[in-house]
Amino acid sequence: MKKIKINENDANQRIDKYLKKLLVNAPANFIYKMFRKKDIKVNGKKVDEKYILKNNDVVEMFLYEDKFQEFTAAKSIYDVEKTFKVLYEDKHVLIVYKPAGLLVHEDINESVNTLTNQVLSYLAKKKELDLGRENTFMPGPVHRLDRNTSGIVIFGKTLAALQCLNEMIKQRHCIEKSYLTICKGKLNQKRNLKNYMIKLEDQAQVKLVNKDHPGALTMETQVKPLKSNDSYSLVEVTLVTGRMHQIRVHLASIDHPVIGDRKYGDFELNKIIKKSFGLNNQLLHAYKIRFVKTFGVLDYLQDKEIICPVPELFKKIEKSLF
Repeated sequence: MKKIKINENDANQRIDKYLKKLLVNAPANFIYKMFRKKDIKVNGKKVDEKYILKNNDVVEMFLYEDKFQEFTAAKSIYDVEKTFKVLYEDKHVLIVYKPAGLLVHEDINESVNTLTNQVLSYLAKKKELDLGRENTFMPGPVHRLDRNTSGIVIFGKTLAALQCLNEMIKQRHCIEKSYLTICKGKLNQKRNLKNYMIKLEDQAQVKLVNKDHPGALTMETQVKPLKSNDSYSLVEVTLVTGRMHQIRVHLASIDHPVIGDRKYGDFELNKIIKKSFGLNNQLLHAYKIRFVKTFGVLDYLQDKEIICPVPELFKKIEKSLF
């Protein structure tokens, strides 16, 4: 009989979901067969797969240790150099500055040096990461930034925090996210941009479409100019929706593309900017978040605002162009 005491990072979830994460190498039908055979108990009582685990529950499984070792996976993390900066941290959340050029998650070209792996390495060194086989939770980001966009990324350090943050993101208006960018041309008034888009998966791009286009998704962006001249505008952009490449596509659609943008931008202008400043990607910085509506374990973050200063290259370009 294998006994596991549930901690707060594995509580408040269905037991079958917990067991699928715990017994990651076991077939799903094996887990449900254990329920049918009454081989799973909690606090000495038989339960079904819908039981919601609580902190300090003791889960008992009729499973020998060698099978437990076979069905679970040893956890390991990469010891990678920390290039992010901590903007805010407490027991539940970690809010960081991601530099341009760093992936949030791994892709086909990079699986080791990612922001997520850097954060896990950072937490492990602080002794805040449980890598035991019996623990299924790992901290993670609740949103992402494009590789070449710099700025704020939010991580949940506990399961309860991740659940709250994911719900806040899902409800859209709970966390306000604002960006700074420099775009082509003179923008001298606020704009509220509303369109519909689809993803072009084979090209890793998006396209504006009509409302009745199959699979069309709404896209809304608020644009506020802060500085402008005849050639460029420094703008603050606030997301209402959070679509792929949203800011870049929306600004390009009104003939004010983000400088340096190699997918949607002005390619001739980009050559000039690259020659002058060495900029080889979109100049876009996620500089501010504000917790508009919070709940659960993160209720204490209500109205909290985090600001991330722009990188040195952004400052240099802004100073030169304005």
